[in-house]
Amino acid sequence: MSKAETNLSAFSKAVIKAGELWVLSADDEFVVVDSIEFENTDVMPLFSNQAAATALCVEDWADYQPVTVKIDDFFDEWLPNLDADKVLVAIDLDENLVGEEIEAFTLAKQLAEDNA
Repeated sequence: MSKAETNLSAFSKAVIKAGELWVLSADDEFVVVDSIEFENTDVMPLFSNQAAATALCVEDWADYQPVTVKIDDFFDEWLPNLDADKVLVAIDLDENLVGEEIEAFTLAKQLAEDNA
């Protein structure tokens, strides 16, 4: 299993266990960054726990707060919108904004498999 697959699996299992994932929000706006892997591509950071999300609420993102998203809401509301907007997701970015960038449906597939 590659490092990317290991990271995705760990993220998925943590999210399923908690029943939620986390995003960063300020005034109904969510953090979206430029991809470091793909040109002209937006990426929404997703976190497996509140502490990981909170750790990035500094400097440029000091006005943002971690917000929880229930897994059912992610599948029903977030996933279709991310796909329609061609936005990738980045799982558990570290303090250097490095993390796995994947298609939202790749994450959804992993969540479905791990939850079966």
